Amino acid sequence: MPGTLDALFLETSIKQLRQHQSRIGKCLDLLNEEQIWARGGGNENAVGNLVLHLCGNVRQWIVSGVGVRPDHRDRDSEFAARGGVSVVQLQDRLNQVVNEAVTVLETVTAARLSERLVIQGYEVSVLEAIYHVVEHFSMHTGQVMFATKMLTGEDLGFYRHLSRASSPTQ
Repeated sequence: MPGTLDALFLETSIKQLRQHQSRIGKCLDLLNEEQIWARGGGNENAVGNLVLHLCGNVRQWIVSGVGVRPDHRDRDSEFAARGGVSVVQLQDRLNQVVNEAVTVLETVTAARLSERLVIQGYEVSVLEAIYHVVEHFSMHTGQVMFATKMLTGEDLGFYRHLSRASSPTQ
């Protein structure tokens, strides 16, 4: 039912995932293969690793966990990768998993939000699982944006509309 708190939570979660997906997509469009896999040091993650990690996290928590599908995640491989996945492949994987997650979220009912699940060894409610994924996606989107700015020197323009210089009421 539109207007209910559960509907608002689910709609907002979908909207946030889509916004972060779009922002990462713009970053990937600005980066070449070398930049995608660039690391400043051994303990740092490349943009490619972050995208693989987000795909694994969303699939494990939403598609498999909330969507009650088999979970075949290899989390360590997300961070171990040093290339071998192109920019286009990363975009496709991210788009696919977010689309799958949205499909799952569109089926979640108010009653399911309090249902208990065990995901990645954590006992959580469906609501907590969704909240975790959106928060986690947001954090890594910020990292991808920061890395993209560092690697390209470009202003990504996501908040340009808030600048006084672009405001019509100076």
